[in-house]
Amino acid sequence: MKVVSVSIVLACVMALASAAGIVARPSQKADATGPVFSLEQTIPKQFGDWRELQQESAQVVNPQTQQLLDKLYSQVLTRTYVNSSGYRIMLSLAYGDDQRGGLTAHRPEVCYPAQGFALLGITESTIVTPFGPIAARRLNTSLGARKEPVTYWFNVGDTTVRSQWQQRIVEMRLGFLGQIPDGLLFRVSSIDGTPTRAYEMQDMFVNDLLNSVDTEDRTRLAGLRRPKAGAS
Repeated sequence: MKVVSVSIVLACVMALASAAGIVARPSQKADATGPVFSLEQTIPKQFGDWRELQQESAQVVNPQTQQLLDKLYSQVLTRTYVNSSGYRIMLSLAYGDDQRGGLTAHRPEVCYPAQGFALLGITESTIVTPFGPIAARRLNTSLGARKEPVTYWFNVGDTTVRSQWQQRIVEMRLGFLGQIPDGLLFRVSSIDGTPTRAYEMQDMFVNDLLNSVDTEDRTRLAGLRRPKAGAS
């Protein structure tokens, strides 16, 4: 009975999505409604206890070819950061100003195995920040001796989404406003044989980064806004 109910809900969502496409045909990209969004300018090279590592032997995984990256995304940023203890975090951001149809961002659980990594586990998680929770996903991956725990999330517009139907709902909302949905894939990883430690350090890195950017950029990066006055 529960399965039937879920099926009915999903069918209704898809029907509404089709109706939304007829009533409001998106024609304006997000970048056209406000300041130009630049990953290079938005992400500081030094913040909190972290600084960019200019020369890095460990490669940030980007499984797609440059041709595919250019098709899927309008901007890609990859950097490696190190803290005062020598712990390294690899950051990969991919922003697309049009996430409709075939331009939907590829997810790490697809990309890592395509690059030869073994996918040892996938878990849903929530990253706690002073600005609100982030609905994230954790991957535990390995390639030979390289153990690489991964944390990522995907934003459509100003909302973090976990599933395709959540993405469609956000696209519908933006469509009614006449906006083409943009999207951002935010991924951090570290070469670490202890996943629990890796995820703890990644959460620390994410919090330090989000604390270093302004409200508008934080919303673009993680769908978070400043807490209401008096919120705990």
